[in-house]
Amino acid sequence: MVASSAALSIAILRDSSADGKSQAAERLVAIAGRTSSGQMGEETARVEEILSQVRQQGDRALLELTERFDGVRPDPLRIPPERLAAAWETTAPALQEALALAHQRILAFHGQQRPADLAITGPHGERLGRRWRPVQRAGIYVPGGRASYPSTVLMNAVPAKVAGVGRLVMVTPPGPNGEPNATVLAAAHLAGVEEVYRVGGAQAIAALAYGTETIPAVDVISGPGNLYVTLAKKAVYGRVAIDSLAGPSEVLVIADHTARADQVAADLLAQAEHDPLAAAILLTTSAELAAAMPAALEAQLAGHPRAEITRTALGDWGLIVVCESLRRAAELSDCFAPEHLELLVEDPESLAEQIQHAGAIFMGPHTPEAVGDYLAGPNHTLPTSGTARFAGALSVETFLRHTSLIHFNRAALEATGAAVITLAESEGLHSHAESVRRRLA
Repeated sequence: MVASSAALSIAILRDSSADGKSQAAERLVAIAGRTSSGQMGEETARVEEILSQVRQQGDRALLELTERFDGVRPDPLRIPPERLAAAWETTAPALQEALALAHQRILAFHGQQRPADLAITGPHGERLGRRWRPVQRAGIYVPGGRASYPSTVLMNAVPAKVAGVGRLVMVTPPGPNGEPNATVLAAAHLAGVEEVYRVGGAQAIAALAYGTETIPAVDVISGPGNLYVTLAKKAVYGRVAIDSLAGPSEVLVIADHTARADQVAADLLAQAEHDPLAAAILLTTSAELAAAMPAALEAQLAGHPRAEITRTALGDWGLIVVCESLRRAAELSDCFAPEHLELLVEDPESLAEQIQHAGAIFMGPHTPEAVGDYLAGPNHTLPTSGTARFAGALSVETFLRHTSLIHFNRAALEATGAAVITLAESEGLHSHAESVRRRLA
């Protein structure tokens, strides 16, 4: 341990791998697994009850559960399209312009993502291919609660629209007055979402998965949410596709001597303010920067509107590590596989080449993670809790499925049929072999 702050509880470690063990690496693994708990069984059982109730009772369950959990009875469930248009028209001009700019940039980036169909001709004239088509119906979950997220609307609706989804359904919790956040509704109007329902939580996921009298069953569900939403998405996966099992937000910053303490502090706080379970991590080659961080964080926490949440996150899941080299910092970063990775170093491009696992990489002092949250263009729905080892961002492909196309002629079957028969017989599948023999007879 290098140092600690009495004013702010955040761990500061010096990386050491003596005897093949690293306290820093062990702590990073523990932070990545912070949502694993012995209480998951109890929470899962509650979610299963909610799913069952919605599956059996439909709209009635949605009304009763929303009244129980949100304190309002959202009857009717659907928000009229004209209410969405009104929300846009009453949005402040500066916010309209910001939303429009974000929408434009997100659309431009995702418009380049749609994959091309594949068509090839085999050596015997057989035609082989892969064809992409959109799902018919997609559901978007937009969280409420601690904050409103119009950016989530854009980041989910735009790729679905680019994919060509026929019917796009959005669910979002009602506020205390029974209405969802007005800016969220405005963003839905801007993105071309016409079908919005005032329901949230696990019950909303159930409605999208199973369908009710009012809400249609969909093919894909995307969008982040709380623990109950995540567990519900996990439970219905297989009946529908899901984008990911999003956990609490996280940022990992790799910084060298060129980084400014106030900027690093702001970037760490930008994630910590999301949620008490958010993770904010700094890996640095500068002992001076590490030592300056507690005071820099404390200075920006003074008068912070979300100070309590932020302090809890930093105390529980914050970490500062002094590393002997940037190469070692890259290794530790890959151990964590962060959702957001910032490279505040002299040569970020070179360091980025050393990184194997990250949801998104933000390079250089002029690229705070916040630009990715709102309007850089790439999607802000990213893998969390170490899943960047095998998963990537939400994309247009999330709302597409591909079909293989196979067209053999007789020459192709004659050239390959004997091998098919041999393979089928090796597996003891008589009729597989026979289906080829009869065509070659």
